[in-house]
Amino acid sequence: MKKCLIILNRYKEEAVLISKDIEDFLKKKNIESISLFFEKDTKGFSLEGISFVITLGGDGTVLYAARIACKHQIPVFPINLGQFGFIAGIDPQKWQEPLTQFIENKLPVAERTLLDVKVLRKDEIIFTSTPLNDAVIRTGGPAQISELIVEYNNRSFGKFKADGIIVATSTGSTAYSAAAGGPIVDPDLDVFVLSPICPFSLSNRPLVLNSEGKLMIKVLPSRGAEIVLSCDGQEIKKLMRDDIIIIERNKEKALLAGCDSSVFYSALQSKLSWSGGPNA
Repeated sequence: MKKCLIILNRYKEEAVLISKDIEDFLKKKNIESISLFFEKDTKGFSLEGISFVITLGGDGTVLYAARIACKHQIPVFPINLGQFGFIAGIDPQKWQEPLTQFIENKLPVAERTLLDVKVLRKDEIIFTSTPLNDAVIRTGGPAQISELIVEYNNRSFGKFKADGIIVATSTGSTAYSAAAGGPIVDPDLDVFVLSPICPFSLSNRPLVLNSEGKLMIKVLPSRGAEIVLSCDGQEIKKLMRDDIIIIERNKEKALLAGCDSSVFYSALQSKLSWSGGPNA
């Protein structure tokens, strides 16, 4: 490992301080480092020559890093400065030992499924994304209902009338999908979670689907409602009537250091205040 990109969340004051310590740490190990703010400085930055990425922020910073690093199969070392830390699992007070282990190839690197999202308009691809958490098709304003046709492996699920639909990976099952009533899924399971957002019909329930399949979602006329696609809550595309969203499993994986299932279950227990008693 010869060169590291450090991505900082500019809204986290401690990120700059820790980045300086990390730069000094890496310099002693003859590893060059570059520190950039997400997304202020990272747009258009080439990852050519980068051996690994360190993130200093919350899960959102990791999501961004995972999307840009996956094409080059560059591992991400996520230091958690956020609140939940379902993905970013490295303690900001104790990063030195795991970083040393990582550099020496002694720290487990988890492979996480990414979505492959395409928007087709009149048979032309107009948008692509590789979200780690989720793809969300939703209305752009309050008190509006979207109408969407959903198919999985050419099998129709019918028309969904709802505020929107979330398609999440196992990693993203703890995010927006969980807030919409979807199940929490072990990140080692390779599945899609399809969760309607405030469906018009109570018969529309969350579904867990094999990620080897293909989802197709078509936008129907929705009484003037603006419909948008949001990937990881960071990449946004306005949709039009008859647009088709194709969602499959991406051929590449996100490589996340120190993010094994123990980090996930520890986050569940601590962040969701599971006690095992009547107040769990």
